[in-house]
Amino acid sequence: MLELRHLRTLIALRDAGSLVEAAERVHLTQSALSHQIKDLEERLNSPLFLRKTRPVTFTRAGERLLELAEQILPQVRRAERDLARLAGEEQGRLHMAIECHSCFQWLMPTIDHFRDHWSEVEVDIPSGRSFDPLPALAREQLDLVITADPQPLAGVHYEPLFRYEGLLALSRQHPLADKPYVTAQELAGETLIIYPVEHSRLDVFTQFLEPAKVTPKEIRTAELTVMMMQLVASGRGVCALPNWALTEYLERGYVRALALGEKGVWSTLFAAIREEQRDLPWMEDFLRTARETSFAVLEGIRPA
Repeated sequence: MLELRHLRTLIALRDAGSLVEAAERVHLTQSALSHQIKDLEERLNSPLFLRKTRPVTFTRAGERLLELAEQILPQVRRAERDLARLAGEEQGRLHMAIECHSCFQWLMPTIDHFRDHWSEVEVDIPSGRSFDPLPALAREQLDLVITADPQPLAGVHYEPLFRYEGLLALSRQHPLADKPYVTAQELAGETLIIYPVEHSRLDVFTQFLEPAKVTPKEIRTAELTVMMMQLVASGRGVCALPNWALTEYLERGYVRALALGEKGVWSTLFAAIREEQRDLPWMEDFLRTARETSFAVLEGIRPA
């Protein structure tokens, strides 16, 4: 009567809070997900959650199955890892590079969890790199690259992790602070604070300013997000960052954030790996853990 997919669906529904977002997380259409849940409810002769509630309110039957899912699914994951070890596939190396200054908020918990379960796999983030990460991945100098800027490279696969919105952070006293969004033209007179990377790797340029043929009055760089926030809060410039990177500063009332344009600017973060490593059990587990951790600790992201 019960299948693992049913338990995974209920966990996704609880975590996402709606049928639409839950369907995206389990890679089904909303119609297919609704049908799956309805079929299960008919088998159990009991509703599992109350319709038209947000976040979703579960019935006693639904709560009991969620409790079961929390017990069973981690055991299934552990069994899959053990079976991979018994098959002799546990050895490996995971050297990675991150083309994202704001990624450590979710990446470090992912790595910690992965190390706890795959101690045999050598994990490292090499420092002092003098090469481009994606070509280095293709040359087998690296095993994984976190990037929002995929390039067509032979033998490289891009696994989507999640979608995120870029927001413009500005001081609470800024003349634009009370607007719902900013236009590209309104940044022509601003000092734009960015990480010290090529403009071609920043969404605020490639998806917002360059299509509108707008150049900021001045561009200033800062190594760390906290340095950016100090400059922004003191009115010395504005900066564009992923929505999750701004959460704690917005909650403290440190800065304000506006959408980039009326429709906003959304991008996808990828894990780039080599094709021949896609089916390795420890690589599959790392990617799954990365997604689960991201949705557990980040706000405002969407399934890719």
